[in-house]
Amino acid sequence: MANIKSAKKRILVAETRAARNKAIKSEVKTAIKKVDAAIAAKDVETAKANLRAAIATMNKATSKGVYHKNTTSRKISRLTKAVNSIA
Repeated sequence: MANIKSAKKRILVAETRAARNKAIKSEVKTAIKKVDAAIAAKDVETAKANLRAAIATMNKATSKGVYHKNTTSRKISRLTKAVNSIA
């Protein structure tokens, strides 16, 4: 356990940020799963609607520094390609 005040604060801040990042990543994964489920069901309209929501969620996560921009671009590209393949 840390003895120095600043070290104690860093531990608390790290825990807070880790919890925030975990929640945001979970939100992104859920959005992706919704798109994948719509693709599996071959429901084009639902897939497109869920894709728009997923892209917004991923861009928000990127702007907060949870994901690297190239990672987000790759995920969006693959999802869009999958949705377009059933359309």
